[in-house]
Amino acid sequence: MINKIEIGRIVNTHGIKGEVKVTPWCDHPTVFETLKCLYDAKDNVLEIVRVRYHKNSVILTLMGVSDINTAETYKGLVVYANRGDLEQLPDGSYYIRDLIGLQVETDDGRVLGKMTDCFPTGSNDVYVVKTTDKKDILLPAIPQVIKEVKLDEGKMIVTLMKGLVDDEV
Repeated sequence: MINKIEIGRIVNTHGIKGEVKVTPWCDHPTVFETLKCLYDAKDNVLEIVRVRYHKNSVILTLMGVSDINTAETYKGLVVYANRGDLEQLPDGSYYIRDLIGLQVETDDGRVLGKMTDCFPTGSNDVYVVKTTDKKDILLPAIPQVIKEVKLDEGKMIVTLMKGLVDDEV
């Protein structure tokens, strides 16, 4: 498993004192309060001084960033947390990063393809599966469809509901 997990993107500055506005990519943005630092893609450490919230964003004060000009240089930066610094997930919950790349199979053993993406819809996530013929299948991440995730085997077992795949209609 990957040691670092993407948890958001710095999308803008906030105010003139160097704070940065982060769009969180996690179910519970309060996770930022439990972290002492974040990392960028090159493993540079971004030490967290203060965490607060504004609307749907996390506002961070980072060590060494005390003015808007310095904060501007962080815009667009994807931020990561060390997996070991994050709380243990409950059974049946997974980091999306761990699901991307899994082989997706039906419960009768037919290989559908690989999971390539996930997006939220409000009521549930939707998993994108790229088939061998390069088509996308959209699977709702609900218990009726996602039957089992076997991270150690690199696969996900699903049940296709009527209408999810053209030939299943």
